[in-house]
Amino acid sequence: MDFVTDRLESGSYFRILPVVDQFTRECLAVKAGRSLGGKDVAKCLGEVIPSRGTPDTITVDNGSEFYSREMDAWAYRNGISLDFIRPGKPVENAYIESFNGRLRDECWNTQLFFDLMDAQEKTTGIT
Repeated sequence: MDFVTDRLESGSYFRILPVVDQFTRECLAVKAGRSLGGKDVAKCLGEVIPSRGTPDTITVDNGSEFYSREMDAWAYRNGISLDFIRPGKPVENAYIESFNGRLRDECWNTQLFFDLMDAQEKTTGIT
């Protein structure tokens, strides 16, 4: 998982969090929000686990959302290891970087988002 930034029709920025299974290459969840922190990421992942099972590890970059107390506590409670890539080395998480680029080119660049609810509705259809 990794974040992508986009803009609403009004010009305001918002963030999108796609969660991709590295083994099956499926997009398991997409969450849009003005600002998404560790608590939001943990909640999103918590909604995926009942239907997909608990992963052994999750590969993430060193963003503050992933390196937060909330995420650390959530991962510990669920027995999940957070695998942090080295700072400045996005190639270590190349699949999600490539996925986000393709998703932007093929989906998000063709959409106009009017508000956060519109963005969430349009991005939810991707999974």
